[in-house]
Amino acid sequence: MRELLRAYFSRRTLVSLYNLFFTISRKLLTSFPLSLLMPKSNDADVAESEAVPLLDLAKPSLPISFPIKSLQDLKSRSYFDSFHFQFNRSTVPLRRDSDDLPNRPRVLVCHDMKGGYVDDKWVQGCENDAGFAIWHWYLMDIFVYFSHSLVTLTPPCWTNTAHRHGVKVLGTFITEWDEGKATCKEMLATKESAQMYAERLAELSTALGFDGWLVNIENDIDEEQIPNLKEFLSHLKKVLHLSTPGALVIWYDSVTVRGNLQWQDQLTALNKPFFDLCDGIFVNYTWKESYPKLSAEVAGDRKFDVYMGIDVFGRGSFGGGQWTVNTALDLLKRNNVSAAVFAPGWVYETAQPPNFHTAQNKWWSLVEKSWGIVQTYPQVLPFYSDFNQGFGYHVSLEGRQLSDAPWYNISCQSLQPLLEFNEEDNKDIIHVTVDAREASFNGGGNIAFRGKLKGDACFTTRLFKPHLQLSSSPITISYSVKSDETSKLGILLSFSSPSQETKSILVAPQDSIRRFNDMFLQCLATSAQTVSEWTVHETSLVMDGHTLTEISAFCYRPENSTKSAEFVALLGHISIKDHVQYQQKSETLLLASSWVIEAHNIELVPGNSGSKILRVNLEWKQKHLEDYVLPRYNVYAENVKSTDLRARKVLEKPRSETVFLGVAHVPAYYVAELVVESDVKAVRFVVQACAEDGSLGKLDEALNLLVELEGISSKYIS
Repeated sequence: MRELLRAYFSRRTLVSLYNLFFTISRKLLTSFPLSLLMPKSNDADVAESEAVPLLDLAKPSLPISFPIKSLQDLKSRSYFDSFHFQFNRSTVPLRRDSDDLPNRPRVLVCHDMKGGYVDDKWVQGCENDAGFAIWHWYLMDIFVYFSHSLVTLTPPCWTNTAHRHGVKVLGTFITEWDEGKATCKEMLATKESAQMYAERLAELSTALGFDGWLVNIENDIDEEQIPNLKEFLSHLKKVLHLSTPGALVIWYDSVTVRGNLQWQDQLTALNKPFFDLCDGIFVNYTWKESYPKLSAEVAGDRKFDVYMGIDVFGRGSFGGGQWTVNTALDLLKRNNVSAAVFAPGWVYETAQPPNFHTAQNKWWSLVEKSWGIVQTYPQVLPFYSDFNQGFGYHVSLEGRQLSDAPWYNISCQSLQPLLEFNEEDNKDIIHVTVDAREASFNGGGNIAFRGKLKGDACFTTRLFKPHLQLSSSPITISYSVKSDETSKLGILLSFSSPSQETKSILVAPQDSIRRFNDMFLQCLATSAQTVSEWTVHETSLVMDGHTLTEISAFCYRPENSTKSAEFVALLGHISIKDHVQYQQKSETLLLASSWVIEAHNIELVPGNSGSKILRVNLEWKQKHLEDYVLPRYNVYAENVKSTDLRARKVLEKPRSETVFLGVAHVPAYYVAELVVESDVKAVRFVVQACAEDGSLGKLDEALNLLVELEGISSKYIS
């Protein structure tokens, strides 16, 4: 990686210069400045002044993700004493079928975005709806979070959403320059020290819920310390595999077995001893056309563990990266080795036209064309998606808009549809996009269908590629639609039988699909109108022994319609669940009586015009399953002005005096700057549990806690 800085420095963008500055300046930075605690970050943030006070990570503040910058901090385990540790744990386990990597060429994607820890450092989210995101998880097997700090700990938002899609997640351990050489000298001083630091890394990834490490030693080391470097790698792999099934240690092609920093650009005798000790190697990007084949020959039956690097910025990479990244991908696929795609944020950092969303979809379509779909989901029930991409312009709940504020939180990303990219500006076809600016049924996402559709025509498009084996239990399918009476939307389900016969079933309202009798089997859905003109359609069916292989959207006009004007429909969510097995468990977990809640670190400080600012850390847990965590919790605050503070029912739906604070993905939420007016006697906090199938706890039965303000001083109350 450092070689690229030397050879291609003149070609880097101004944003890439930031990465170099970040690397050099980390000697000067020992903590996060206080100005980083205002979650309104964007790419134009002004550099922090040296005069800004440093943040004490042990004290309560808005939760952030941050790296470990020194061996001393790694050795001392000080990270676990941080207030922020509890918020940085991923709560979405890796899908069980993803423990073992597939026996085929794979795709590793290495995040490298402006030095790391930008908008994604805000664990509870921030207000920059234009933050960087990835949503093409079905095209990758491994995701690496990268920065130039010694120990890059993956922010939980990336681990949560990657695991949801079956993708493994790695952090990065990197040493560079003269400082890196000194670090290695200390770390590898003895066999015991090498083992101890390996154990510290394994402990961190296990505690935070990600799946291992990319190890990058980009500096010379003393040749006599090579045996201890090998011990470090061997012990790290051993401890990780014991603590985390399917964990990975991947070596970066940098220092050789002679201790020289000498990138090989292929698998050779100089880096293979490290490859033999690890689960794979990430080969440097400046390889030549013949190197993938040569590397595969050296790797033998482990050729899929060779990940040939491709720099999307194109700095010396075969094929030039950027919009010709498929040139390198095609070559790697032909040679039966894996790919390591570095810095896909190029699309975002260089502001590729016409806009990030369109350019991102176009770029990833090149990857799909070369490599194909590598993840199939859903594979288990319940299945739920509201198509949320992790950012938006509003937040909705069952069709009601809770907030019109912009937001960014990758943890909120639900299972992403496999939409086919269509660049043509053809108004005579239906265009299918995720459009966060349009209305949402839940969260901030949807799928929008817009275009021309003749009265007797229909249009079908792929949404998901599941591999879902079904039993004799009934499954319940529901989906929500917002459209006018002339634009209709159904869900088309494709199945294969044990004898490999295929059948398709159209789920749609009962009054509008009779003319498609000859095309599909039909399952009529009941419909219920909700607020904001959303309609929820639901039905149940039994497909014993069948496998669900595709979920598609089906657009059509009502019978006898001659309208040829624009077809417009929004799909708000899809849910499939085993009604018998899941409903009772879900209903029990959503009850407030199953949980306990506490307030800690309470602080009340003066605000403006007689108001005060309340800060409090809310924590809750399941009474009988202390380690059980639901995928999401909606958090509200309600001002109580009455002197009668007795317990009562909370609310059936959010009232005007109720504030939606945000979403938690761990059983804790830090309220940082809640303004309360002088006549407010108490604040009632409400935590609404959200289950895996998308169902919500009733607000009037939700977990809640009354915090009385009288007697609270400006000191912490824990």
